[in-house]
Amino acid sequence: MRYGTKWPEYARQWDGMKIKPARLAEFDHLAARLYANKPRYAAIEAKTGVPWHLIAVLHLRESNADFRTYLGNGQPLSRKTTIVPRGRGPFSSFEDGAVDALKIDGLTSVKDWRLEKELYYCELFNGAGYSNRGLPSPYVWGGTSVQRPGKYVADGKFDPGVLDPQPGCAPILARLAEIDHSIRWIRES
Repeated sequence: MRYGTKWPEYARQWDGMKIKPARLAEFDHLAARLYANKPRYAAIEAKTGVPWHLIAVLHLRESNADFRTYLGNGQPLSRKTTIVPRGRGPFSSFEDGAVDALKIDGLTSVKDWRLEKELYYCELFNGAGYSNRGLPSPYVWGGTSVQRPGKYVADGKFDPGVLDPQPGCAPILARLAEIDHSIRWIRES
């Protein structure tokens, strides 16, 4: 999955995205919850260069924004991870674990954070399995008009009939930008 071929798709999807009306209140609540923790996420941004709001939505998807867990997979910080990425930790704080997760997934080396690149790295953080199947990732688009049925219900196990009920990164990013007007999207062209 190469960014150069994916970004136009992300741009079209973002521009056409509609949040399902029945989920708007839920997404607003989640965005407000993440925004309330902006100082913690901003401290990680200062160390890594990864936008705070991207860290926040990844944290939401990986562990329901539980600060006792590892950003890379949602497992407890107090012991080594046993699922991908395996063998990480233990960590003394969420922040230490988050820096580790962002580094091993290559996000700390990104210098030019455009909206489409944020969406790309959201998908990569979860894996390219949906892209390989020609589907928009529910990890990114869950709860929007872009989402289609099909979900990995376990590592490597795909069920084409399941609609992922979890909130996607894209609608939460959109709602965060409504709350925090300092979030300004730079777009690819």
